[in-house]
Amino acid sequence: MANILWSDRKRYLGLPLSFTKYSMSEDRLFVETGFLNLTQNEVRLYRILDLQLKRSLGQRIFGVGSIIVSSSDKSLGTFEIKNVKNSANVKEMLSVQVEQQREAKRVISRENMNDDVDESDIHEGDF
Repeated sequence: MANILWSDRKRYLGLPLSFTKYSMSEDRLFVETGFLNLTQNEVRLYRILDLQLKRSLGQRIFGVGSIIVSSSDKSLGTFEIKNVKNSANVKEMLSVQVEQQREAKRVISRENMNDDVDESDIHEGDF
């Protein structure tokens, strides 16, 4: 098994009363759900495209938060790591690990650069 850097459960009212478990190794993020029928999904960290931290008033009161993960993984796509403790620290740790894996795998993200093009710079003879 991989060296686990972080693990937690989805929480309700700050308590780990859920059958959804999250964990992160050096190169993968795991999401395990279920009680009798278990489902475990994983996404390679280099496939993560974007992270977003979301903390409602209720989540802040109970010391939890949710991290929205956008990935290029076909089975998971965009998913949410819901109601975990120390969510800001977890997001930062995940971000650092993603960058390390992207550098190690030499993965280059191809972001849409069309937003930077000014329409007045395009001439009919350019194409």
